[in-house]
Amino acid sequence: MFDLLLEGAPLYFSPASVLLTVLGIIGGLVIGVLPGLGPLMGIVLLLPVAFHLEPIPAMAMLIAVYVGGSAGGSISAILLRIPGTPLAAATLFDGYPLAQKGRSQDAIGLSITASSLGGLVAGIVLIFFSPVLADFALNFAPPEYAAMALLGLLTIAVVSEGSAIKGMLAGGLGLAVATVGTDEFTQAYRYTFGTINLTSGPNLVAVVVGLFALSELFVQIEGGNFRDRPQIQKLRISFRAFRLIVNHRWNVVRSALLGTGLGAIPGAGGDVSAFVSYAVARRLASEEEAYGEGAEGGVVATEAANNGTCGGALIPTLSLGIPGDASTAVLLGALFLLGFFPGPELFQYHADVAGGIFLAYLASNVVLIVLGIVLVPFFGTVLKVPKAWLLPLVLLLSTMGTYALQNSVFDLWVMLAFGGIGYVLRKAHYPLAPIIIGMILGPVLENNFRRALLLSRDGPMIFLERPISATILAIAAVMLVYVTITTVRPRKRS
Repeated sequence: MFDLLLEGAPLYFSPASVLLTVLGIIGGLVIGVLPGLGPLMGIVLLLPVAFHLEPIPAMAMLIAVYVGGSAGGSISAILLRIPGTPLAAATLFDGYPLAQKGRSQDAIGLSITASSLGGLVAGIVLIFFSPVLADFALNFAPPEYAAMALLGLLTIAVVSEGSAIKGMLAGGLGLAVATVGTDEFTQAYRYTFGTINLTSGPNLVAVVVGLFALSELFVQIEGGNFRDRPQIQKLRISFRAFRLIVNHRWNVVRSALLGTGLGAIPGAGGDVSAFVSYAVARRLASEEEAYGEGAEGGVVATEAANNGTCGGALIPTLSLGIPGDASTAVLLGALFLLGFFPGPELFQYHADVAGGIFLAYLASNVVLIVLGIVLVPFFGTVLKVPKAWLLPLVLLLSTMGTYALQNSVFDLWVMLAFGGIGYVLRKAHYPLAPIIIGMILGPVLENNFRRALLLSRDGPMIFLERPISATILAIAAVMLVYVTITTVRPRKRS
């Protein structure tokens, strides 16, 4: 565990990495504060920038946005009763009533400190368990990698909010998009329609920016209210939360561990862990604490859990290459773009990079607790920014970032096309994250499946003859049966 940190230290402790961590936390907090955006949007907008940076500074920036954005959503939940992100939905229960009692600074301070401490607890678990999982995965060969990719694709059904079938269809779209380009085995062109721009497939960054940023832009434009400015009470810097959080230390540890454990399960997500942790904290609390009426413990439980989820979601992402949620799916894509394949190879051949990523995650949570408190007055100003100013900025960043990747106008057309596809899918309530998961894991599944068949003397039986791949496929089968049952039962009842 400490060897990885020592190897990663020279890479992380550079002026660029530290500066980008600080800027990433500020950017993440700002984008988390603004309702409707969130950490995923922040990561997507900065993905083109990361492509031009060194690996560790790039990942430090993206991870800091992930951490800051996950914490920032609580601020609008506390001040406006509008969660900036779904992760902060449970913070409404006690954060807003606490603010209504004239304790806005305390509520925001507690949410920031609990988020930071929850993230640090999750970071320790991440650093301990990721190498263990990766060591186990060293036994993997093409059959096991193919089975793991299949298992990862099935997480699409779990990741999908609302409908597993829609998630599967969206994942199928991602798999279809992943087949565009040059066949690795035969070098034949597939679905390139005679254009050289598609010989390497559509640019992943252009697809991600189009699907998430541009489609969100279309939805916000459709919603109108471009000039609305919410009324926010004046905020001041207060360090009282550092004293208050001591009274909730066990709540922080318990909620952070719950969040980490649930975050490590692909698809569980921060919103689920926040609600579960809130329910546990409320059950264990005394009646005098009055949960639901502005209890400090309610804010602490939800925020420690949802930032703990960030660390938990990184465990399967880094050690097995299976994203824990939509944000880590994009982080996984970023690692691919930077030339690293998450999994055992990352820990075996690029231990310094793995250690640098761990340090970036820990440092992000340390920076969060400082900047989150100091910048409280600034957040009140950010919440007053009308959409008329914000939306053109998002469009400008999306367009410039995508074009700058390869100086390619074709990438802008790809971004625009997937923006339209993303908008239509959003209106039809289809999840977008499975498309990215399909695009990332599709080539892994296809190439390892074909390699396994080339190695096999008994055809597809190689997947069942090897104990690890057979076990992974059995888990995938159980997951498929579970998803089918949970999908069919509600329909029969209705």
